[in-house]
Amino acid sequence: MTATVITDLAAELTVPEDGTLSRVLYRDDRLRVVGFAFAAGQELTEHTSALPVVIQVVKGRLDLVLGEEKTEATPGSWIHLPARLPHTVRATEPSVMLLTMLPVPESSGAGVPSAA
Repeated sequence: MTATVITDLAAELTVPEDGTLSRVLYRDDRLRVVGFAFAAGQELTEHTSALPVVIQVVKGRLDLVLGEEKTEATPGSWIHLPARLPHTVRATEPSVMLLTMLPVPESSGAGVPSAA
């Protein structure tokens, strides 16, 4: 077993001049982490994910529409989206974000920690 280390996410995900870059940074049988780099004005149009996800902003500024809610995300923002929630991501300046796809808990609930 080895550790995965990225010492500078912003350097790993260079913002393109015009467009969007996406790169899988980590994947195993339970988790996938995808890095996105957006030029200003670029967006991911409305879509959903079959899995719950977490969005973390590394650099820049993003306008998000999460279901019916609009919010702005800046470096340090942390957003959890349940599975199948329609969402849109738009970069208002050159931006880098991480998207972590979370595993779906087993239906039996066995091994899933309580949030107590």
